[in-house]
Amino acid sequence: MKSIDISVEQLSTIVGGEVLQSADSGTVIKQLILDSRKLMAPAGAVFFAIDGKHHDGHAHIEELFNKGVRVFIIEKNIPLEKIPGSTVIRVSSSVAALQACAAYRRAQVSIPVIAITGSNAKTIVKEWLSQVLNTEYSIVKSPRSYNSQIGVPLSVWAINERHTIGIFEAGISTVNEMQALQKIIRPNIGIFTNIGSAHDEGFHNRQEKIYEKLKLFLACDALIYCKDQEEVDAEIHAAGIPSFNWSLKGKAAVEYRIIEKDSIQTKVRVLFKDTEGVLDLPFVDEASVENALHVTTTLFYLGYSIQEAARKVQLLLPLEMRLALKEANDGCYVIDDSYNNDLAGLSIALDFLEHVKQSETKTVILSDVLESGLDSTVLYKEVAANLTAAHVQRVIAIGTEIQELKKSYTGKVDYYNSTEDFFKDLAKFRFQREVILVKGARIFQFEKIVAQLQHKVHETVLEINLDALIHNLNVYRSRLKSGTKIMCMVKAFSYGSGGFEIAQLLQYHGVDYLAVAYADEGAHLRENGITLPIMVMNPTLSSFDTILRYELEPEIYEPVLLQQIIEYAAAKNKHIDIHIKIDTGMKRLGFEKKDINGVAMLLSSNSNIKVVSAFTHLAASDSAEHDGFTQKQLSDFDEITATLKNTLQYSFLKHAANSSGIMRFPQAHYDMVRLGIGLYGVESAGMYQNELQAISVFKTHISQIKEISAEESVGYSRKGRVAKTSRIATIAVGYADGYNRRFSNGVGEVLVNGVRCPIIGNVCMDMSMVDVTEANARQGDEVILFGENPTVTELAQKTGTIAYEILTSVGARVKRIFYSA
Repeated sequence: MKSIDISVEQLSTIVGGEVLQSADSGTVIKQLILDSRKLMAPAGAVFFAIDGKHHDGHAHIEELFNKGVRVFIIEKNIPLEKIPGSTVIRVSSSVAALQACAAYRRAQVSIPVIAITGSNAKTIVKEWLSQVLNTEYSIVKSPRSYNSQIGVPLSVWAINERHTIGIFEAGISTVNEMQALQKIIRPNIGIFTNIGSAHDEGFHNRQEKIYEKLKLFLACDALIYCKDQEEVDAEIHAAGIPSFNWSLKGKAAVEYRIIEKDSIQTKVRVLFKDTEGVLDLPFVDEASVENALHVTTTLFYLGYSIQEAARKVQLLLPLEMRLALKEANDGCYVIDDSYNNDLAGLSIALDFLEHVKQSETKTVILSDVLESGLDSTVLYKEVAANLTAAHVQRVIAIGTEIQELKKSYTGKVDYYNSTEDFFKDLAKFRFQREVILVKGARIFQFEKIVAQLQHKVHETVLEINLDALIHNLNVYRSRLKSGTKIMCMVKAFSYGSGGFEIAQLLQYHGVDYLAVAYADEGAHLRENGITLPIMVMNPTLSSFDTILRYELEPEIYEPVLLQQIIEYAAAKNKHIDIHIKIDTGMKRLGFEKKDINGVAMLLSSNSNIKVVSAFTHLAASDSAEHDGFTQKQLSDFDEITATLKNTLQYSFLKHAANSSGIMRFPQAHYDMVRLGIGLYGVESAGMYQNELQAISVFKTHISQIKEISAEESVGYSRKGRVAKTSRIATIAVGYADGYNRRFSNGVGEVLVNGVRCPIIGNVCMDMSMVDVTEANARQGDEVILFGENPTVTELAQKTGTIAYEILTSVGARVKRIFYSA
């Protein structure tokens, strides 16, 4: 790929501005800033001063100059003598200039780019696409809901040479806004989620709104959308945009039909290119099904088979804070949708409520409905119709505008002006065995209501045997020659086992290094007394302040990141230790052989940065059939590190061996090894498993036992069947705890009083059913989900995954208990 960098010399041409003052024209632009508080590395930063209605960015120019910024885009004249030695370019619109920079960067990149727009679900579809594509692509995407005239260019600016696909969302609130976003994103593939009432006030009618949104896709190779949305379908045909549509009702490029729906999943038949298949979507509400089908259709367009797509979408995870079902006090369940409230979202939430079968009694706690663009009389008449159609037994209405509901809703309602007023009266409400939908605009702080209602006791625990962990550490330590250091991987919450508790034990037992995935994890360890050196495997520009503050050591794996850390250290005039990642065949992250001379020269000329280690990752050290490949990796690593050392003229640690590499390749031990999954009791090569001890026991208890006959069924969709009179135990664990739904229907087994007992029926969100006919079981008995029997390795094999996934899936709500004999 050609360079996508922009120099200061190019900047005035790109933004179409007048150069009022010029300094170092060779500086490469690294960061676009609109907020003075978000400055990270001043070298290579450009500040865009926006003269807004409520805030004037020009007031912060001198402040940023004093912090080291030397490039400014301005909209009005400023005293240049206060910022000598800087480049200043005046434009008519700083926002347009920001967009022009992002558009230029996008034009240098030839990767496929997916753009998403619509009235709702842009962020959900974006995040789900990222979930299903992240194993095949290096993805750049919009952070959070960055879909505005400012958010889109900041998102697109994040593209770099490593990315292989982009996924960006775009939103507009009135006419003549989408053209600018189209020039920035330049999508090859489009997704139109749906059309609804959001921002109706910015358009004359629904047709105009669709027309304006479609301007994003005029140059697309294909637009993915649901053909059942007749208004959208008509406008797409009128615009002549190439499409790849789908339908639940009729003919389309991809045809879906819902064939079964229970309380937790929707089974969908799919017909694509004369091939049929079935999808199991882990959702039941119409909105989530629609969003999942947008994702599935996109997979088909990208060339995935029905089987591949089915496997991916079955594992889709709901986004945090969106329609979360939580166990509550007194046999109740709470649907937590406490972060927003608009008319379309209310319809979605009520549909979800209707499909929750834990209780037939339904209560809705609802705030004023904001941002509808409708007259209050019309709005609350529609709200009343939705509540009536959902057969809600009771409504608690909070806010001043929602009082309008009195005119059109005849059901039972309690009205309160504020959330505080409701809390004063909370004791009078005796919620008993009902499902409560809590839906409110963010300003009403309904999360406080959820916290009051939610059940806080959970009987499922993960016990961590600290003695076993140290035993495993010593097994690997015994394989090392004297003086070889050990770096222990404590990323991902120590593979699901715990955070600083594990790190503290490792520090006590004399390991040399720790490694975490993100800087925040390292900061947490520092705040809990960890003084060991800590390597951060996924550093970003935005994490450099944390890295410096907590004396963390970033892994550097590509040129842009290297340049950023050099400039940051120079700007702060601070010393930073780094670890150089070298790619010898993994083809994931790392500098390649062709890069190393340039890397070495750059490092040798910057005294603020010191290489404390260089390392590589063995791609197949657990597999004897690839030993030749591993030997070639080590040979290349020796050659590359020799070049680096000769140029730097100082020594650094070398490390290559992971857990399986420690066991199988003594010649790869070098100065240090990286101990990961083996520390937690799993030997991935399968050769030395008997030497290790399981450190984790995932356990729960029996909540109830029932006797059923051969004619009866168990669980959702009546999936559980028995051939004879049997005893069925309900246990207090489900997929929300990390006990995967793939263990359903006999795939998984648990240990009850020494007897292996199969899961019967589908694993539910918060509980599962077990056939304990052969066990001498009683209510309250302990149930082992994994440990020494069954093992995580066995469960991984049964579900077609790896032990890492089983361990790291144990949910954060599961209490960790650490013990030592």
